[in-house]
Amino acid sequence: MRDLKKRTQKFALDCCYVCAKIPKSRAYNAYVNQLIRSSSSVGANWRASQRGKSDRDFINKLKIVEEDCDESIYRI
Repeated sequence: MRDLKKRTQKFALDCCYVCAKIPKSRAYNAYVNQLIRSSSSVGANWRASQRGKSDRDFINKLKIVEEDCDESIYRI
């Protein structure tokens, strides 16, 4: 599980580095902002899933993680 904690953090940082290289313009700002939000949400929601109150809560939070991953990949 610690490996996944590091991997989700690295994923968010890697996405930030990609966003820093994208030229600043009005056309790209929405994509950059959304990529930063969704990529950092992956790790945050995964950590929240580890504190789930029940099995259903754990699974629900992992589904959110899956959605955020998919959204981040779409934006890259």
